[in-house]
Amino acid sequence: MLWDAARQMLRCPFCGTQAAWSPAAPPLPGQEGIAELDLEAALASAGQHRGWGEASREVRCQSCQAVSVFQADRVAQRCEFCGSPSIIDHQASEEAITPGSLLPFQHAEGQVRDLLRRWYGSRRYAPSALKRAALTDTLHGIYLPYWTFDAHVDARWRADAGHYYYVPVSYRDASGTTRTRMERRVRWVPASGELQHFFDDLLQPGSTGVHAPLLRQIGPFPVKELRAYSPEYVRGWTVERYQVDLPRAAQAAAMQMDQRTRELCAGQVPGDTYRNLQVQARYSGRTFKHVLVPVWLVTYRYGRKSYQVAVNGYTGVVAGERPYSVWKILGAVLAVLAVLGLLWLLLR
Repeated sequence: MLWDAARQMLRCPFCGTQAAWSPAAPPLPGQEGIAELDLEAALASAGQHRGWGEASREVRCQSCQAVSVFQADRVAQRCEFCGSPSIIDHQASEEAITPGSLLPFQHAEGQVRDLLRRWYGSRRYAPSALKRAALTDTLHGIYLPYWTFDAHVDARWRADAGHYYYVPVSYRDASGTTRTRMERRVRWVPASGELQHFFDDLLQPGSTGVHAPLLRQIGPFPVKELRAYSPEYVRGWTVERYQVDLPRAAQAAAMQMDQRTRELCAGQVPGDTYRNLQVQARYSGRTFKHVLVPVWLVTYRYGRKSYQVAVNGYTGVVAGERPYSVWKILGAVLAVLAVLGLLWLLLR
């Protein structure tokens, strides 16, 4: 049985039998429900649960390097991320870490096609042939890999807090007259403080198949709605194997946490401005999850360039890349110039 996004239940594609979702097998040890996994232990060992829970096949695109995972008996003709026919079987050095949870598709293909038609129709200055070039029969539903990270931070900070004050200053203007103006000064005083903060489900993409700016635009993904992973959810759908592994994602998340911690500490500095901010942060309770999120993707070529349009499969938010028609833009500029010219003639 396959996950049917329109009915929000499992459905047999052959006879139409429907069933509410329930795991076909008990959860893996340590993954009862949706578990937060210890990050330090995971980085120190390879003892994570791996595999997809049933037989699968992986192919790598020779053009965009994305790795797609799907049912073992399925045959792929083109890359679902860039449309290239240059795909080969991929044999990884080790199986991917098993996802612990996912967001199931909420928007079905028919709904997404309506969203895409409206999106294409609202693109001003797009070439007239865009709708013909961006055929929605290239629409694919894909589960993308993400990592989430949690951590407690205990930080201490020191800085020079600046307080503005104003003093009168005499000056001579161009005519030689003496005048007075108020000039701003800064009084610097030492300041220090402490910060406690909890980072909850900081998302880091593991995908390289969908362009990063599009992922930022269709986000966020509501991680509070995650469900425990089971193969039934992804059977019949393409899953991207993460290309950003756990160590790289954890490093990127740590940099974001450092930056955010510094911003929060800066917000505690009293006064009007600050300088010489020094932050000492200690992190504890660092955990992670490997999750899958649903994205509908259209890849099309216009001229010599490839474009992507992505739809959040849970919220329906659309973001895309598009070409521009030089002739339409030139026509709009000429029309504006003509109107300005007519107004100038009327006002003479």
